[in-house]
Amino acid sequence: MILSVSPGFWQDRPPGEALGTAALADRLGYRGLWVGEMATYDAFALATAIGLRTERIPLTVGPLAVAVRDPMTIARGAASVAALTGRRVDVAIGTSSPVVVSEWHGRDRARSVTRLRETATVLRALLDGERPEFAGESLQVGGYRLRLAAPKSELTVAAFGPSAVRVAAETADRMVLNLVTPASVAGLVERLNAAGRPAPRVAVWVAAAVDPSDAALEQIRRAVVAYLAAPGYGEMFAEAGFADVVAFARTRPHPRDLLAAVPFELVRTVALAGDLETVRAGLAAYADAGADEVALVPASVDDDPLGERTLTRLAAPV
Repeated sequence: MILSVSPGFWQDRPPGEALGTAALADRLGYRGLWVGEMATYDAFALATAIGLRTERIPLTVGPLAVAVRDPMTIARGAASVAALTGRRVDVAIGTSSPVVVSEWHGRDRARSVTRLRETATVLRALLDGERPEFAGESLQVGGYRLRLAAPKSELTVAAFGPSAVRVAAETADRMVLNLVTPASVAGLVERLNAAGRPAPRVAVWVAAAVDPSDAALEQIRRAVVAYLAAPGYGEMFAEAGFADVVAFARTRPHPRDLLAAVPFELVRTVALAGDLETVRAGLAAYADAGADEVALVPASVDDDPLGERTLTRLAAPV
């Protein structure tokens, strides 16, 4: 199993820490860096800045919401970062959340899985330097081919529900999962292996804190709260033994009250938090479940800015 890194974009920390975490991951020899897109930086702009300030680390841009970004702009963005930085650039796509797609961007999220499948098909051709002509249910494209050198990017699909997992199985080089228990990883890997074609590799984003302070644990706990009532995620937490917390979350309590009801034991089912031995055991559990890669999302707090302690302690090969 390989270890990569994703900056946390924690809401209680300065956005510029993403650049510091990226430089640290590069210096420590991590095998890849995921450049996501949240409420701060444009992902391609940030990836370019990271590529110009680091020495060697390969980049994956995304997951990018397919209802927001079309295949041409994604392919052009990846080719731009590769050309400007000289770095390998891979691409990740997903359906994203109703909040991001419908509220932030005002886009229609209907037929999101169809859009995901069709975007993957067109994007694969564009990234390989082809000029696709495609007329589907959600996409009609044609006439464009990259003028920059084709980046030949690997394609990653973010998935969790059965339909998105099928798209990943059919189209992707890699599937990425976020905030999942090892047991859920094992079940999803089983679905991939039953798809009939060579299964894509599996990467898992996992929040991490070695020897965490209370502030680090609280930071991770706040990130988990939004997922408790979500379809699929709620059932996962219930299966992990927290059905009462999920039931409470689905009554739509005040966020303050819901946060107070979330025990740290729940957080540890989807995060790597504890001493080094405990965290390494957690990594082993994900590997045993079928994860080929764990992308560490290090907690960043005043006593461990950038997640430096966490990333340094975990930098030895797994």
